Amino acid sequence: MADYTINVNGKDHQVSADPDTPLLWVLRDELSLVGTKYGCGIAQCGACTIHLDGNAMRSCVLPISVVANQKIVTIEGLSKGMNHPLQEAWIEHDVPQCGYCQAGQIMSAAALLKENKNPTDADIDAAMHGNLCRCATYTRIKKAIKTAAKNS
Repeated sequence: MADYTINVNGKDHQVSADPDTPLLWVLRDELSLVGTKYGCGIAQCGACTIHLDGNAMRSCVLPISVVANQKIVTIEGLSKGMNHPLQEAWIEHDVPQCGYCQAGQIMSAAALLKENKNPTDADIDAAMHGNLCRCATYTRIKKAIKTAAKNS
């Protein structure tokens, strides 16, 4: 076990964990931030997507030992009061069905819109590649991203 100071959603937290413990489990088990979901454990589904210094990353394969001195944002820290343009567009377009993948979808989309304020369909497809939705709401996800881009 080692002690780490990590900055999550703008606050520093002291945690003790094995150096190879995935950030996902520190977020969920140590900090009770359960919006970030476990899906596959091999960075293939996107359910565990967070932002690390503004970049979308899969937290299920990101060891706690490599995140020191970087800013981590989870779905809980994306906005206050769920008023991020993506969260509002998700509601407007009735995107979620089961909802399990949606935090990861939104975090990937937020990283895209931070870099590209007016993404094309191809840009959206590339940025969202690897975010799997078992309910297949991909058409609504794309519409919501376009709406959020207009409203940002």
